[in-house]
Formats: sequence, structure tokens, C-alpha cells
Amino acid sequence: MMLSPDNKPAIARTERGLTISGTRITLYQIMDYIHANYPRHLIRHQFYITDEQFNAAMSYIDTHYEEVESEYQTVLLQAEEIRHYWEERNKERIAYISKLPPKPEYASAWQKLQARKAKRAAISH
Repeated sequence: MMLSPDNKPAIARTERGLTISGTRITLYQIMDYIHANYPRHLIRHQFYITDEQFNAAMSYIDTHYEEVESEYQTVLLQAEEIRHYWEERNKERIAYISKLPPKPEYASAWQKLQARKAKRAAISH
């Protein structure tokens, strides 16, 4: 286990998975940027953490890459399953809402939007 300078674990396992101690930032969030081929210095600036916390997280990922990658893939799969579940559950509701006429207070905005859509469609064809 990696320790921070004050001898507390730098990476902790919580109900959210592997997290940077003292934060809600998971290593899986960092893995998103790694998989998107972000350089480390840009990844570092995506999170409000100290350099020590970031270095501990990257060191942990480097040292335990197979374990973290396996958990990351599981997290991605679970997220996709959850997204699919809610998409299916809300399909009828979304279809119903899309067929509703615009509210009267939004009529002028709706007309402007439709005019811009028509103009844009004419330009692109």
C-alpha cells in the first residue's frame, strides 16, 4: 500500500472503488484520460489534487496496472449496463415528451429555433 508523507494510505478502496485518499476522485477517472492518450501533465491539471496525490495515484496505477485496468474495464461495463437500463426504461417517456407541443411561453423561441434549423438544413444541402 502506498503511503502519503503523513503515513496515511495515498490510495484507498471505498464503495466507489480505488480512490485518492481524502478525495472522491477514483483511479478510474484518471484511467479515462490515460486511455484517451492524454499526457501526464495534462491529466494532472484535470483534477483539484496536490502533486503528491497525483504522483501517488500514477505510481499506484503504474505498479498495479493489470489490477487497475481490470477494475476499470468492469466499471466501464457497469456504466454501459446502467446507461442502457435507463435508456430503455425512459424510452417511452422521451418519445412522449418529444411529441408534446412547445409550451405557450416558449412559442417565440420555438419559432426562432425552427427557422434556424430550416436555414441550417438549406445551407447544408
